[in-house]
Amino acid sequence: MKYLERVADKMLRERLETFGAVLIEGPKWIGKTTTAEQQANSVIKMQNPDMAINYLNTAETKPSLLLKGEQPRLIDEWQDAPVLWDAVRIAVDDAGGKPGQYILTGSNTVDKSKIKHTGTGRITRMRMLPMSLWESKDSSGEVSLHELFNNQNYCIDGAKSKLDIPDLIRVACRGGWPISLQRSDKAAMMIANDYVNSICDEDISAVDKKQRNPKIARQIMRSYARNISTLAKKSSILEDVTGSGDIILSMDTFDDYIGALERLFVIQDIRAWCPAIRSKTAIRSSMKRCFCDPSIAVAAMNLSPMALETQLKTFGFIFEQMCIRDLKAYTADFNSSVGYYRDRYGLEADLVLHLEDERYALIECKLGSSEIEKGAAHLCELHSLICEHNKNENQMPIREPDLKIVLTGGSMAYTRTDGVHVIPLACLKP
Repeated sequence: MKYLERVADKMLRERLETFGAVLIEGPKWIGKTTTAEQQANSVIKMQNPDMAINYLNTAETKPSLLLKGEQPRLIDEWQDAPVLWDAVRIAVDDAGGKPGQYILTGSNTVDKSKIKHTGTGRITRMRMLPMSLWESKDSSGEVSLHELFNNQNYCIDGAKSKLDIPDLIRVACRGGWPISLQRSDKAAMMIANDYVNSICDEDISAVDKKQRNPKIARQIMRSYARNISTLAKKSSILEDVTGSGDIILSMDTFDDYIGALERLFVIQDIRAWCPAIRSKTAIRSSMKRCFCDPSIAVAAMNLSPMALETQLKTFGFIFEQMCIRDLKAYTADFNSSVGYYRDRYGLEADLVLHLEDERYALIECKLGSSEIEKGAAHLCELHSLICEHNKNENQMPIREPDLKIVLTGGSMAYTRTDGVHVIPLACLKP
């Protein structure tokens, strides 16, 4: 399979030019090792069945021997020998902090008790995500998010999406797993289902070597999927999990399972944006429930593309998950964060995309064209509320939004007279 350009390529290159070593983190199956191999000049795979025992014996005796090789040297599945972390840190120090020496990839199941130092200043962490629609070649890429932020004269009018609603359903069910791109739709669905099964049956216990019940894990994933893109409280999800009477679960145990899924990068909830434009009691501050990829929700609920074509309201929530995934990917090198705004008066922005330099975009995710007007009205009302607040607040004014965007499942991008950009998700690129 031909390697497809990833947003992470640039991020890795920049980090290798700055730090002695780079640790690539993220959900499994997203292509961390393949991406690392594009820039590595030598590779050691700790789980190579022909060499694994020899590698582990060497790591116990003299781990520095495993670091020998042309740099950058990729150490894949480094967590099998945690001592390699400190060996890399020392090697970076011994080389005077020279950048671009090592790349580490692997799972999050490392025994941290065997690591003596954080590696701060020597080993930088880089987060990868499942493939966005632009990376998988499903987005036309005619609208650049970077240009929208940086060029006031940037025109998006007439940019076209390659995907209609059935196509969006298909790519959401397939997910951003590189292995799925060369498979049939049926096979891609099987891959997403297997991902969920693997998480529940194996990874949720392996992440910290603590035995957990696969049945409970699966039920939590299913309930989470039913509540994605909502502000469902943990107590409500727990009640859903235990509602059938087959599962008895305390809140502490529930939190333990959720924590494990977060360490596996499967659950990635987003926080509320709470500017001081309303009283604290007016602004909702619950976490919005999210997975790292929309296909996880589809698989956990055992849905099919055909079923979703008749359940567009459900797909609307899944579509928002796909928007979140892609927005995070397209602004990863901006050190961005994604939140949401909602208050008890019904005013909302589905997403608030903040960049490191404090610029931000208010975003509504509206699958159908009939909802665009409502979404744009919300964004303009929130913008007006901020302006009204600033008239009476001289000491701590709130920055006005740099962009107002409605992401849609439609076919054409355009800018409205009120300044709101209407953009099909499958038009976007970094």
